[in-house]
Amino acid sequence: MARKNRLRSLTLATPIRTPKRLPFIQAVKTSVATIAAWFVAITVLPGQLPIFAAIAALLVVQPSVNQSLGKAVERSVGVIAGVLIASGIGIVFGQQGWIVLAAIVVSILIGWALRLTPGSSNQIPISAMLVLSIGATTPSYAVDRIIETLIGAAIGVIVNALIVPPVMIGPARADAAALVAELAASLDRLADILATPHSHSAVEGAMIEARLLRPMRDKAVESLSKGEESLTLNPRRSTHRDELRQIRELLDRLSPVVTRTIGMTRAVRDHYDATLSEESTVQQIARELHRAAHDLRLLDRPAGDDRDEDAEPVTAEIPALTAPLVIQRPHPDHWILIGSLLEDLRRVREEIVGANS
Repeated sequence: MARKNRLRSLTLATPIRTPKRLPFIQAVKTSVATIAAWFVAITVLPGQLPIFAAIAALLVVQPSVNQSLGKAVERSVGVIAGVLIASGIGIVFGQQGWIVLAAIVVSILIGWALRLTPGSSNQIPISAMLVLSIGATTPSYAVDRIIETLIGAAIGVIVNALIVPPVMIGPARADAAALVAELAASLDRLADILATPHSHSAVEGAMIEARLLRPMRDKAVESLSKGEESLTLNPRRSTHRDELRQIRELLDRLSPVVTRTIGMTRAVRDHYDATLSEESTVQQIARELHRAAHDLRLLDRPAGDDRDEDAEPVTAEIPALTAPLVIQRPHPDHWILIGSLLEDLRRVREEIVGANS
């Protein structure tokens, strides 16, 4: 019963908690932007609490400068539309209770009709409701609230750009390194299966692990896209542009190798038998796969110097896939598999050493 209660509490907590906190600096910047927007708005527009400015600054500070600018535009468009709708309805119909509901419905329909983003669509009815609830529906009030929002949005963007503007390169670097390590490990596993007899369960296990390469590649590409997006409009972009370019080039070279590795592992799984390791050509292919794994680890060197101290040391500075293979006549049951492995191995080699050959 206690365990069920714990599981139930975890399930209920899931929607309101995240597995990872935002950086503390992000909370500090949001606080600074909100406070600055409040006092600037009071100075420019005295006489009213600058609620719109504070809300705008609070929402605009995002994980990247580019996202902050997008939120600023969304917020500004939504507030301007909402304030204008509320002011117009209030002036025509007065300040009756049903007017607030009518303004909300009209605002929602306008956002839907104009195909606005969720941020702008939600902001229109919120702004209309705030204006009508406060009870100030004069044209000057509407103009002041629009100016106040623009002040808060602008301050949010400025604060996010000037105070340690976020650069999300770390996840991209880590995901690319993890992909290199797992891809090399998959080639080593495949080489071991070819070099010595293995059970069919071990071969199937290698296939399962090889399939994990595709989601790892997609995760690395997604992290890279976020890293590139974090540098858009970022004052620190010149410092990190080359590193992101190196990671992009690395992932471009790894992507086809991932496909080939999965294909080779599947081919071995589908046509495996214990006598395969007796083929001299298969032994050569296994050695070349080990070399391919070695050279993949070399490819990760330009992307960053952060390496695990327990990782396999690099033993050469040039690609090892250089020796030609001597192909002997295979057993009739193996020639299709050996031929496909040789072709895939050739293409893997081209991807690994293509830039240097």
